Amino acid sequence: MNMADSQLWRRLRWLMWGGAAGVLLVPLVVMQYSREVQWSGSDFATMGVMLGLLCGAYEVAIRVARSNAYVLGAGLAAVTGFLLAWVNLAVGIIGSEDNTANLVFSGVLAVALLAVVIARLRPLGMAHAMEATALAQAATCLVALLLDGTRVFVLTTVFVALWLAAAQLFRKAARQQALQDSESGSGCTSW
Repeated sequence: MNMADSQLWRRLRWLMWGGAAGVLLVPLVVMQYSREVQWSGSDFATMGVMLGLLCGAYEVAIRVARSNAYVLGAGLAAVTGFLLAWVNLAVGIIGSEDNTANLVFSGVLAVALLAVVIARLRPLGMAHAMEATALAQAATCLVALLLDGTRVFVLTTVFVALWLAAAQLFRKAARQQALQDSESGSGCTSW
């Protein structure tokens, strides 16, 4: 049974897509009343793509998940990736958003994507993927500390903690799946 069959996850699906549309409309409305917010067409397109990827990740998660822990882990990982990209694009993590040193954080997202592909969305593999991403995030801290100091260390630590929390949720999902598999006698491995 996948989580898409759950009434709760179906309701949350509509809330999530509607919330994403609402988030995209906020700058449009604010631009009508303030000169402080000035988004270009490419800003709206970029945020639209990012929100679409976030919502799409949720859709995939509820289709392949066999436990709530998996959906929560996937949601946390997707939100963490979204926040990392958003902060980096909006204001930059090292200096301003125009600082080319910020490209190192794109590497973290590349590690996450590659690791997820290698894991083929299996729970234990996803736990390893999130651990690899946390390690890549921690490695960026070395670069960032050389260039920008304490603020980056604190922010990087928060992102590492989020990636590791997602890994723990995937580990829980892997244990639950292994238990379900042993009870049903399928004997499938989850890595």
